[in-house]
Amino acid sequence: MTAPARAAALALGDDALVLSHRLGEWAGHAPVLEEDVALANIALDLLGQARILLSLVGDEDELAYLREERSFRNVQLVEQPNGDFAHTIARQLYFSTYQLFLYRQLAAGESEFTGLAAKAAKEVAYHQDHAEHWTLRLGDGTGESHERMRRACSALWRFTGEMFRPVEGLEIDWQALEGSWLDSINAVLERATLPVPDGPRSGAWTAGAGRQGLHTEPFGRMLAEMQHLHRSHPGASW
Repeated sequence: MTAPARAAALALGDDALVLSHRLGEWAGHAPVLEEDVALANIALDLLGQARILLSLVGDEDELAYLREERSFRNVQLVEQPNGDFAHTIARQLYFSTYQLFLYRQLAAGESEFTGLAAKAAKEVAYHQDHAEHWTLRLGDGTGESHERMRRACSALWRFTGEMFRPVEGLEIDWQALEGSWLDSINAVLERATLPVPDGPRSGAWTAGAGRQGLHTEPFGRMLAEMQHLHRSHPGASW
């Protein structure tokens, strides 16, 4: 595998790993039992993707549990705290829609990622459908659920532009990808009676920062929790 392809695998793997951990934090805390199961299943799908992608780069355990914060290449969106349930759903809608169109493009091409993308696209289609269902349910629900969903979509909007910064090693039409993403998100928000956020989707402090190893404050705390057990017992095995 070429160096650019390895770098791309690391970026995509980190996206999936970090979001998997965030979703795993809902275990035992979701609003209803069904969502405990649904979010755990989505987290496991993402963890499976992360394992395959990180194994293309090196030892998956070392990459997950022994790297420092600045070595991670995930976009900042996936590291954002869960917040309330609406924030989790908005984050999932934004990211899974991006992932779905990304993997569909990769699956249609010929690269080291074609096989993984073909399988992952089927999983991510469910992730996107789940997030869309809840966006519609909350946005077009009660006054309280509508307002919470509106605030969540607005708060996370500024992190979405980074997803469409070209990643070396991926043969992707990034402009087409962003266009498809915007069309899909706009359609879902309209059906959910939610306004499309009018703030900028990226800025000098966010655009490409996660891919460069610059992360937001909550990421350090999350990483410490995720790596604690492995670092406390180096070399341990079951």
